[in-house]
Amino acid sequence: MNLFKGQRIALATLFENNAQADHFQVGLSVSGNKETVDFACFGLDSQQKLSDDAYMTFFNQPKTPCGAVELAVPQGDTTGFFCQLAKLPAKIDKLVFTAAIDGSTTMRDIPSGYLRFLIGNQEMARFAFSGSDFQDEKAVMLGELYRKDGTWRFCANGQGFNGGMAALVKHFGGEVAEDTPAPLASSPKLSLEKKLASAPKLIDLAKKATVSLEKYQLKETVARVGLVLDASGSMMNQYRTGKVQEVINRLLPLAVHFDDDGELDVWAFSSNLLALPSATLTNYADFINTAKGGWRDWGMMSINNEPKVIKAVIEHYQKSQFPVLVIFISDGGVSRNKEIKDLLTGAACLPIFWQFVGIGGRNYGVLEQLDTMAGRVVDNCGFFALDDLNSISEQELYDRLLNEFPLWLKAAKNKHIL
Repeated sequence: MNLFKGQRIALATLFENNAQADHFQVGLSVSGNKETVDFACFGLDSQQKLSDDAYMTFFNQPKTPCGAVELAVPQGDTTGFFCQLAKLPAKIDKLVFTAAIDGSTTMRDIPSGYLRFLIGNQEMARFAFSGSDFQDEKAVMLGELYRKDGTWRFCANGQGFNGGMAALVKHFGGEVAEDTPAPLASSPKLSLEKKLASAPKLIDLAKKATVSLEKYQLKETVARVGLVLDASGSMMNQYRTGKVQEVINRLLPLAVHFDDDGELDVWAFSSNLLALPSATLTNYADFINTAKGGWRDWGMMSINNEPKVIKAVIEHYQKSQFPVLVIFISDGGVSRNKEIKDLLTGAACLPIFWQFVGIGGRNYGVLEQLDTMAGRVVDNCGFFALDDLNSISEQELYDRLLNEFPLWLKAAKNKHIL
C-alpha cells in the first residue's frame, strides 16, 4: 500500500489482521545524502510533550523502558524500530518518527527517502518522499502513530521542521545535552608529573605520556580508564616474567591523568572473569602479584572467553557520565568472533572506546577487523599488535594507545553519545 502526505488511516488497515497491528517494524531510509541523518522515535504524552526522556528512542538510547519501541533495522533500510504497542504505558499517546540532518545540507538536498511498515521481511505499506517536498528545513517529522477512540492510527505528515535534532527535542519539551556543560574538560588540571610525585618511578613515564597527551590535544580531557587483561594459559609466561606488571606501570599514568580519582579499573579473564581492585599510586608497584592474592590465585590460566568480560565492562560503564577508554590486552587465540562483533557493534552507542592491544600472540580474529567493521553508529574500536611490549618505546606506545581516542571523542560528541 502506498501512502500519501497528510493521509490519516487506521493502523489495522495497513496489515492483514488486527494482531499484526500490535507488533511490527517501521523501516526508515534517506538515500543519496552526503551528510549523516539521525533518526529517532519520540513517545509523547497527551500534551504532545516528551514528559519522560526515556521514551526518546535513538542510537544512544536504543529501547524504551517498557520494551515497546526498540531499534531494529530491517534489511535494506538505514534504520528502523520494532514496535509492540500493547506494551506502551497509557501515558504515551503518540509515537513520532523523525529524521534530522547533522551537517550543512538541508532536507531539500536529499534525493529520496521513505518510511515503511513491515511484518517480518514483508513490506505492508510505504510513505515515500523526496527533497522536492521540503525547503531549507534541517529535520522532518515523517509520520506519527497516535491513539484515537481506543485504536491506533497513522498519519503520514512529512512535516519539515527548522533546526536539527536538538530543535526537535526542544520542540517536544525534552532537554538537550548541549545545553549543559560537557564533561570532557574541566578547569586547568594539575600537571601529570606533579600528580605522580608520590610515585617517583613513574615520573619518566609521565613526561612521555604528557608529550602524547599534548600531541593529541587531550591534556584537558576528563575520562575513565579501564584495563582488561588476558589471563588465559598462553599468557602464563607474560605474567611470570613481569611483562603484565609492566603494562600496569605504563598505563597508570594515563589513568592518573584522565581520571580525577587517579584509578585504573582492572579486569582479568580466561574462561571466567575477575574484577580486580583498581590500580592506584599506592598499590601499583607489585599489583599483579598482590591483587586478590596475586595472579596465581585468580583461578585463571584456561581458555579465553572475551565476550564474558566485554559484557561485564559494558555493564560497568554503560551509564558513565564521562567518556571511557578501555585498553584490552590479549595474546590472541580469539575464536568467538561473532559474539565479540555483536557486542562491540551494540556498544557503539555507549560512551566507551575500546583499544585492543595484541602482545606476543597470534590469531587475533575479529580484533584485526575492528576498524572496518560495519553497522556501528561510530567507530568505537582500535587494534594494534606487538611482538613484545618492550619492542617499542614508551613514547610510541602512548602514541599508539591514544591515536584513535580523540577521533572517537569527536565522533561520539557529534552523535550526542557524549
